[in-house]
Amino acid sequence: MTEIKVTVLQTKVHADKIKNIEQAAELVEAAVREKSDLVTLPEMFNCPYQTANFPVYAEPEGGESWLALSGIAKKYGVYLSAGSMPESDGGRVYNTAYVFDRQGVQIAKHRKMHLFDIDVEGGQYFKESDTLTAGEQITAFDTEFGKMGLCVCYDMRFPELARLMALKGAKVILVPGAFNMTTGPAHWEIMFRNRALDNQAYTIGTAPARDEASGYASWGHSIIVSPWGDVLEQMDEKEGCISRVLDLEYVDKVRKELPLLAHRRTDVYSLEEK
Repeated sequence: MTEIKVTVLQTKVHADKIKNIEQAAELVEAAVREKSDLVTLPEMFNCPYQTANFPVYAEPEGGESWLALSGIAKKYGVYLSAGSMPESDGGRVYNTAYVFDRQGVQIAKHRKMHLFDIDVEGGQYFKESDTLTAGEQITAFDTEFGKMGLCVCYDMRFPELARLMALKGAKVILVPGAFNMTTGPAHWEIMFRNRALDNQAYTIGTAPARDEASGYASWGHSIIVSPWGDVLEQMDEKEGCISRVLDLEYVDKVRKELPLLAHRRTDVYSLEEK
C-alpha cells in the first residue's frame, strides 16, 4: 500500500492540559470517520508555548498525555503523530514529539535538537534553552506505507537534518512546528518547499492555531508540500484541518526522473550522522 490519507489538525492550545487532550481525541475521531490513516498534531499541542510553562506541564514518557494519545491511536486504529509536548527526564525537560501506530504502540520519539534561541531586532525574542535541553537523535521510522522522518519546528531550518532523514529512507517528513509572526510570514512556506525539493519528499508542517491573547502568537498556516515542491494544502491562521491523500510511489518517480540524491558527489563531500 503506497497511498496514505493524512489529516493535519491545527488546534487552539488551551491552558487546561486535559481540555487539549479531549479536543485532540474529538478531532482524531472525526478524521478517522473520513478514512484518514495518519493524523498530525501541532508543536506543544497541550502546553501554551512559553518557556516558563515547559517545566510546569512536563511529564515523563508514559505519563498522562502519553497514555491518552496512545489510547486515542489504538481506539481509532490510526497512526498519530502526536505533536510535541514537554517531556521530563532526569531533572531535564525536552520538547518531545511522539508517533503511535494503529495499535497505540510508540514507533517514534524525537527530542527537538535545535533549541529556538533567537533575538530579531524589532521582531521576536525567544530562548527555549532557558528551560529546555536539546535532543541528540535523528529520527526516522517505519510504517506500513513506508519510512517517515520526524523533527520539531526549528529543527527543519537545518538542511543537514532533513537530508539525513531522507538518506535513512524517509519519504515523508513530519514537523510539528509553531513559527511566530516574525518568522512565519518570512520563512514558513519557503522552508517547507525547500526541504521538500532538497530531499524529494513530502513535508508536512502542523502548527497551532493563532491565539492573539496568548504570550506567543503562532503563524499557523499548517502545510503539506509534494516532493516536486508544490504546496498541496495550506491553511490560514484559524482552527481547522486539512486532508490529503499522498502517493508515496510519487516520491520514487520524482527521485528517478530527477535523481538528486543519486547525483550527490560523495567522493568530494559527505554528510554523516555522528
